[in-house]
Amino acid sequence: MEIKDRILQHAQRLFMRNGIKSVSMDDIAADLAMSKKTLYKWFENKDQIVLDMMHRHLLDTQRECANVMKDANSAIDELFRLMEWMKQEFANVHPSIFYDLQKFHAEAWKLWLTHKNEFILSQIIDNLRRGIAEGLFRPDLDVEVLARLRLAQIELQFDATLYPPRQFGAERVSVALVEHFMMGVATLKGHRLINQYRHVIEE
Repeated sequence: MEIKDRILQHAQRLFMRNGIKSVSMDDIAADLAMSKKTLYKWFENKDQIVLDMMHRHLLDTQRECANVMKDANSAIDELFRLMEWMKQEFANVHPSIFYDLQKFHAEAWKLWLTHKNEFILSQIIDNLRRGIAEGLFRPDLDVEVLARLRLAQIELQFDATLYPPRQFGAERVSVALVEHFMMGVATLKGHRLINQYRHVIEE
């Protein structure tokens, strides 16, 4: 399993840096200083590598997100902690990742959709409900509608037609969307706390 994990680690780094489509089995073997024959001993093809890499990555992501949520002092603290985590997570993600998955790796794309529509959605709903209970988010929010709006924003930030990568860095877009969402759902008490995190002074 150590060899298999090492292959997945190297493949993930190459995919994140160069995009999935542009990385070949030759590239992965060369990066590992491994023969293609050895690589094919562990994986039948690139599609299997992508699928196993995605499965492994999403499990790691779920653990990390759960830890962030558990350690947060409030719903707003959760969002700022997640924003910092996302800055690191998306800093080295090639903008074509989601397109490549959807276009060329159907099973891996299904894994992502399940992760998004179940795990991420439930985390957003829990955060909104926590914020309401803490008096930081408005009590009249339609949680189910707004949770799906936030879910859509996550994919929107990787839409190259909307935010061309040369013009908009992933971190810039991610921070702007999260802050805009928070301000829209926050009470006055929540606004004051958000501004403390942002180091903004308002009258």
